[in-house]
Amino acid sequence: MADKEKINVVWFKRDLRLQDNEAIFNALNTGKKTLFLYVFENSLINDPHYDIRHWNFIKQSIADINKDLKQHNTKIICVQTEVITTFNQLLNFYTIDTVFSHQETGLLITYNRDKDFARYCRNNNINWIENNNNGVLRGLLNREDWFEKWDDYMYAPQIQISYSNANFVDIKTIETLEKNFTTPNLATEKQTKFQFGGTKTAWKYAMSFFEERHKQYMFHISKPELSRESTSRLSPYIAWGNVSIRQIFQKALSYQNENNKRHLGAFISRLRWQAHFIQKFEMEHTMENASVNKGYHKLKKSISIKYQKSWQEGKTGFPLVDASMRCLIETGFLNFRMRSLLVSFFTHILWQPWQASSQYLSKLFLDFEPGIHFPQLQMQAGETGINNLRIYNPIKNSTEHDADATFIKKWVPELANLPLAFIHEPYLMTPLDQQFNNFKLGEDYPYPIIELQSARKKASDILWNLKKNSTVLEENLRILKKHTLSDRNRMLKND
Repeated sequence: MADKEKINVVWFKRDLRLQDNEAIFNALNTGKKTLFLYVFENSLINDPHYDIRHWNFIKQSIADINKDLKQHNTKIICVQTEVITTFNQLLNFYTIDTVFSHQETGLLITYNRDKDFARYCRNNNINWIENNNNGVLRGLLNREDWFEKWDDYMYAPQIQISYSNANFVDIKTIETLEKNFTTPNLATEKQTKFQFGGTKTAWKYAMSFFEERHKQYMFHISKPELSRESTSRLSPYIAWGNVSIRQIFQKALSYQNENNKRHLGAFISRLRWQAHFIQKFEMEHTMENASVNKGYHKLKKSISIKYQKSWQEGKTGFPLVDASMRCLIETGFLNFRMRSLLVSFFTHILWQPWQASSQYLSKLFLDFEPGIHFPQLQMQAGETGINNLRIYNPIKNSTEHDADATFIKKWVPELANLPLAFIHEPYLMTPLDQQFNNFKLGEDYPYPIIELQSARKKASDILWNLKKNSTVLEENLRILKKHTLSDRNRMLKND
């Protein structure tokens, strides 16, 4: 039997782009024939954190890449099964020398998959080289000088990849190979309210932001409706790797000048913090299920299916909360403040555990990124140990950030014809007001499912007491640790 051809494999995950991609660069530089691979893993498709909106975005991103690869007579082979099953099948046709991919900061399920795959590679004499992803460092013991290291990475030249003389597995061979796999259809619906995936679309959003839309960035960032136009809208493209953080960072710097320093400076700062939270999650992955602040592990909250269902459906009786949820369900996007409002309302006002909101929200966020999702979820729930506890007031946020109720009218249309004051607080309508406006509370729109002020006070009292006790405990532990170290040093000196 003839020896099997030796190839390299580039395993795409959250790096769906052809430039500034170290895995591709390293694979092509070996000179060996290279196969591009994406695996639609059944375990992830069935995982409750994901939704069809995510898989459609990925399919669109791969289709976009394949258009560019066509001129090089290759494409990404897409299969639907598990990763190890895929490589077992590939080994029937090829000898695999090296697999190239990036280090994924993901869910526990992907972390365990990677451990299994590393073991599989060792057992099958396959090299697996994982590259740094967007400046997030694996194995870091502390974040003391992390920002400096991240800056070095961001200012370094982008990885330029030449495809002209690349040695690929050709399209005809790939099409023959596909007959041995279950291959998903990459076609997706064209008319949709979701942002469309792909590097080309990503750069359209980026350039319209840098050239024009950024001019209102800081003014509109907290406004639920206006922010949809004046923020970058790049988060899904960064989350799924259609562009790298470094590409966006350097492009933002190239457009920054005295006229827009405040706006683009704030945007660049948020790129840093985005990476900071992913790095934090990389180092503290237990926050996927448990509160960062151990003082909250004993905090018990009664589960209310009624409250959770009303919140999930956008029928809480608080218009801005409901508009935000309905908008997120329909479009997959919501600005940061309204995301925070949804979490704060769920965890503080409704007094539900943040874990009960996690999977529902991750399914809705088109830009679901585990390294952002869990730290932010816990931060807005007030369970990170940070002392700036914030319980969002849905009415105050409504009148301040959607003063003319444009956003509410769009997403809660049953309120659109009411006088402005009642759109923000429909429960203030008297029976006579309802009659004049041909509107009936409890039928046309629900009564509030909870009394706001008492719920806020209850949450505030409990959480502030917890924080106070936790702070005292942390200080006592710090003093104890200091004294213990002093005693130890003294003993060493005496010895």
